[in-house]
Amino acid sequence: MAFVVAADSYDRFMGRFSVPLASGFADFAAVERGQRVLDVGCGPGALTAELVARVGADAVAAVDPSPPFVAAARERHPDVDVRQATAEQLPFEDRSFDAALAQLVVHFMADPVAGLREMARAAREEGAVAACVWDLGGGRAPISPFWEAARGLDPDVMDESRLAGGREGHLVQLLEEAGLREIEQTALSVDVEHGSFEEWWEPFTLGVGPAGAYAAGLDPERQAALRERCREVLPPAPFVLTAYAWAARGVV
Repeated sequence: MAFVVAADSYDRFMGRFSVPLASGFADFAAVERGQRVLDVGCGPGALTAELVARVGADAVAAVDPSPPFVAAARERHPDVDVRQATAEQLPFEDRSFDAALAQLVVHFMADPVAGLREMARAAREEGAVAACVWDLGGGRAPISPFWEAARGLDPDVMDESRLAGGREGHLVQLLEEAGLREIEQTALSVDVEHGSFEEWWEPFTLGVGPAGAYAAGLDPERQAALRERCREVLPPAPFVLTAYAWAARGVV
């Protein structure tokens, strides 16, 4: 899935969670200075920034299929090799990186196993391939309250709970199918404070991702009903949401 929204909209929708997630994910992937690393599905550059801080811009490459996100990542990280490409067709030679990481992107890959296999091809032997996806299946993602409210109004709504990698053990299975070995799994968490309900709700109106597309596709009356149902689902403001992501790491 290629996002065709402005980078600023994505930042407001998911960046508030993906930025703090990046540090824990890079720790789990054992990224350290001296490595050359690849950020697959970089978006506007949340994980890219963390990787640059750890290994230096000249040791980081990044790809994303979305033209607005590629443009934003290039502007924010002008010394990083940022290219427009999909995970399933990485524009790099075999064994080019010490580690290849995919933060919050496996569930949007057209073919997750093919994408992870490409990441393994681009990584050196004994290198790492790591991925993380919000716990969508367990209802612990940043967008889980939204989908809980949506299901309360429409039990047949197609939420994101069955997307690839978004449930315990599924990333492990995908990495195994992609040929990785010595696979480890963990759960990462981030806490994000919201000063008001409106601060939490407004990004859902920007049309970002499946949740934003669903909200934008509702008529005004149904969107207002969803908004109020979300208010009922969430704690009184101000509140802190703790979101969890499943992460898995394998060796080439």
